[in-house]
Amino acid sequence: MKEIKKTPDHNREAKLKAFDRLLTIMDELRENCPWDMKQTMESLRHLTIEETYELTDAIIENDMQEVKKELGDLMLHNAFYAKIGSEKGAFDMADVLNSVCEKLINRHPHIYGDVEATDEKTVKENWEKIKLKEKGDQKKSVLGGVPKSLPAMVKAMRIQEKARGVGFDWEKKEQVWQKVEEEMNEFKAEFNIENENQIDKEKAQSEFGDLLFSLINYARFVDINPEEALERTNKKFIKRFQYLESESEKDGKSMGEMTLEEMDRYWEKAKSLK
Repeated sequence: MKEIKKTPDHNREAKLKAFDRLLTIMDELRENCPWDMKQTMESLRHLTIEETYELTDAIIENDMQEVKKELGDLMLHNAFYAKIGSEKGAFDMADVLNSVCEKLINRHPHIYGDVEATDEKTVKENWEKIKLKEKGDQKKSVLGGVPKSLPAMVKAMRIQEKARGVGFDWEKKEQVWQKVEEEMNEFKAEFNIENENQIDKEKAQSEFGDLLFSLINYARFVDINPEEALERTNKKFIKRFQYLESESEKDGKSMGEMTLEEMDRYWEKAKSLK
C-alpha cells in the first residue's frame, strides 16, 4: 500500500461529538415525539427529495449559510433512516458508515492499493470497472445503477458518464458537435417551421429527445453541467420577468394588457441589470 498523505484535523473531536449529539437527539425524538415516532422510510422519502433540491438551490446561489443548513437537514434524514433500519434489525449507523468506507477503499486502489491512476479519467474508468466486478455473477448492466426516478436530464448525464467509464464514448468534442448538428438537422426535417403540414408529433418528439441527449453529451465534453446551466437560466429568466412585472406595475401598466413591444422594453432594461 502506498503512503497516504494526511492533513491534521485539529477539530476532529468536536466533529465526532456533534455527530454523537445528533444520534442521541434522534434516539430521543424517536422515543418521545409523536411525529417522529410515526415516520417510516416511505413517509420520509419525498421530504428527503425536497431537502436535496433545497441544497442544490443553495449551492447554485452560493449561499454558504443555506448550504450548511441544508446539509444539516440531509444529515438528519440520514440519521433517521439509519435509526429506522436499526429498529427493523436490518442495519444501523455503524453499518451504513462502514459500508461506504469499505466501498471507498475498494474503489480507490490507486490510493489504498498498487494501481496507478494519475488523472481523473483513469479514476472514473477504474471506478466503473470495479463496480461491475463487485456485482459478480449478477451480470447487471453498466447502466443498471442509474436510478429510474432521476429527472431526465440528470439521468442522461449519468448514463453518458457510466458508458464513458467502460470506454464507450467519443474521442473528441468535435465528433460530439457533429452529432449535435446531425440531430438538429433531423429534428428540423421533422418540424420544419416553413412547412404548414401537420407534423408527426411522436417522431418529432423522438428527434427532439435525440437532440437534447447530444447537447447534454457535448456539455459534458466541455465540462458544463447542463442541469446547473439550465437552472441558472431559469433563475435569470425569473429575475428578469419579475423585474418586468414590478416596473410595469410602477408605471400603472397591467401585464395582461401590454403589447409585446411594451414588455420587450422592460425586458431589455432587465437584461442590463446584474
